[in-house]
Order: sequence, then structure tokens, then C-alpha cells
Amino acid sequence: MKNSVFKNASWIIGCRIIQSIIGLIIGLITARYLGPSNFGTINYVTSVVAFAMPIMQLGLNQTLVREFVKEPDNEGKILGTALAINIMSSFFCMVGSIAFVMIVNAGEKETILVCALYSLTLLFQATEMTQYWFQSKLLSKYPSIATLAAYAVVAIYKIYLLATGKSIIWFAASNVLDYFIISFILLVIYKKIGGKKLQVDLKFGKELLHRSKYYIIPSLMVMIFQHTDRIMLKLMFDETETGLYSAAITCIGITAFVFSAVIDTARPVILSAKEQNEALYEKRMVQLYCVITFMSLTQSVGMTLFAKPIVFLLFGTEYSGTAEILAVAVWFITFSHYGSVRNIWILAEEKQKYLLGINISGGIANIVLNLCLIPVSGAVGAAIASLITQFFTNVIMGFIIKPIRHNNSLMLRGMNPLVLIDSIKSLKR
Repeated sequence: MKNSVFKNASWIIGCRIIQSIIGLIIGLITARYLGPSNFGTINYVTSVVAFAMPIMQLGLNQTLVREFVKEPDNEGKILGTALAINIMSSFFCMVGSIAFVMIVNAGEKETILVCALYSLTLLFQATEMTQYWFQSKLLSKYPSIATLAAYAVVAIYKIYLLATGKSIIWFAASNVLDYFIISFILLVIYKKIGGKKLQVDLKFGKELLHRSKYYIIPSLMVMIFQHTDRIMLKLMFDETETGLYSAAITCIGITAFVFSAVIDTARPVILSAKEQNEALYEKRMVQLYCVITFMSLTQSVGMTLFAKPIVFLLFGTEYSGTAEILAVAVWFITFSHYGSVRNIWILAEEKQKYLLGINISGGIANIVLNLCLIPVSGAVGAAIASLITQFFTNVIMGFIIKPIRHNNSLMLRGMNPLVLIDSIKSLKR
């Protein structure tokens, strides 16, 4: 099992390193080409569509791995039903996203058209749910390869757009192509390697939704305090301020694939350990917290010290205002990933009902903080609001709510540097 975990993580990290390099190079050239204003528009629309994501997923993205682990004989029915539910919900979410922009940004034809195109990603992200089957089997090399292939195709497409001087509309369409390729390849590979025949069972679908419903509103709240800042900056300032802030978030996201790889690989291992050995299960949780903690702190210190040269190197002088934002925003990354790790523990312990209160509190806090800080400090204020929100939601709330305090004790144990050494050794065995 440990060898499989290491190989699984190696595939994810290896492919995502290449993917990240391709995406970074093309993304930075695109950001320079579009400028802060158009770059801000793209990210504004991305944030609007992101609000619809939790509603489209209906919490199934949080529970599917566990369903596959617990009921391997029903994997065809689980996946087929989940795909059908998500495809249906994606259509409603697409309409909702476009309607929101048409009302809030009435008269801004370009923004509305960009949103209409970008909202198509919801449909293909719904069919991308197949990736959770691969995660449960520790076969993440397949979605990793699929994503890499999609990135390569889209990179070539974007190079063409840059060379021919296309408008922002064409760049919005490139994201749709990305998700379409990934979802198509995953479904083909699923069938080729012997995945069971997909079935749709509406009665079983109700059972899936019953178990996943606790994640819908909490996930929506997470999106609120992840994307409210960009929407409020657009509405309270302008596209340029949104673009500068988005550039800072892009810098932080350069290493996001590593964190995702570690957490995605650990999830099925931790859930399986819960079913077999409680001591091993807690040890794996502590190890994951430890790895995430020290990875995050390394990134935060490095980006704070070298914020200006990083921004100038990646985006150019036109984005000089991003450096100050980056030096603040990067510190919320640790607390943000703590939330992802905590959610694994909550799923394993079947304490999903507490996510509602946690994330509603976080969503409200973020909106209030943005309303107070954005008018005073602009994008820097939005960064401060995100930092406070993530710390409050993913750390403080864990001490306030008694039934999940044990998770915080695991988190505190994970801050011990000695655990990090043991974590690395255990992965290689």
C-alpha cells in the first residue's frame, strides 16, 4: 500500500509539474497580453462561475471517493448516477451564472459574452467526476496524463490566439476546451481499463445526495470567501484592481498542484485506514497536517521576501501593484489547506453536519471584512480579509465547536517538525 501511495503521488506531482510549467508560461504571457483590465474581467467571470460550482457538484465531489472505497462492487452505479445528477444540475447553474452577470453587469456586452462562454466549463466539469474513481483506486496517473494532454492542446491553442491577436472572447473559450478534453479522455480510459458499466439509479441517487447534502452549502460558503474578493473588487473598484489582485492569487497558485497532489493521494489512504486501524488513521492525519504545514510556511516566507522580483519577473512592471498584495495574500495558503485536510477527517468521522455552521460563519465573516477593508485598502484589504477569514474558519472554529476539537489536536501535533521526517520516510517504504 505504501509503495502504491508513493507511486500514485509521484505520477500526480510529476505530471502536474510539467502541467504547471506549461500553464504558467502561457498564463503569464496571456496576462501580459490582456493587461490588468482584461485579465481582471476574465478572473471576475471565473469567480462568478465558481459560485455555481458547489451547486452543480451537489457535494458529491467530497463523498465519491468514500463511496467507491466502501462499495467497490457498485462503482458503475455510483459513478453513472453521480455523472447524471451533475450533468443535470450543470445546466441550471449555467443559466444562473449568465443571468447574474446580465443583471449586475447590464450593458457590459463583452463581460456577458465571456461569462456565457466560460459557464460551459460547468458542463464538462460535471463529467470530470470520473477522476474520483481513479483516486479511489490509487490510479491518479490516468487523470494526471489526461490533464497534461489537455494543457498541451490548450497551450498550443493559446499560442495561436496570441500570435493572431485574438480578443478576450477567444481566451474565454480556451477554458471550455480544457475541461472538455479532460472529461472525454477520463471516460475513455475508465472504459478501456475495465471500469464497470455505468448505470443510472434514481433511487440510489437519492441516497448519494442524502450523504453529500451536508457539503453543498459549506462548499458554497467556501467559494464565497475564495471568490467574493474578486467580485467585490470589480463592483467597488474596477477591472484593473481585480486584475492586480488576481495576479497575486496566480503567483500563489503556482505551487497549488503540489498541495492538491499530496491531499488527493492521502484521502483514500486515510479513509481506508479509518476502516482498519484507528491508530494508523490518526497517524496518517497528523502526517498530512505536518507535510501541508511546512510546505505552506516555506512558500509563504519565500514569496513574502521576494514578492517584488517575483511579480516583475512573472508579470512585468504593468503589474507592479501586485507585489504588496502578494506579500499579504500568500499567508492565507496554510489555513486554506488546513480546511481541505480537516474535511477528510470530518468525512471519516461522519461529522459533516458541522460544516454548515463553520462555512456559513466563514462566508459571512469574509463578506463583512471585504465590505470594511476594500473601500479603505483596495486589493490589499481584500487580501487581509482572506487571511483573517481562512484563519477564523479553519483554525478558530475548530476550537469553538467541541465535537471537532480532536481534529485541531491532530493539527497541532502535525506542527512538530519531527513528524515531517517520519512522514517522508513512511511514504518511501
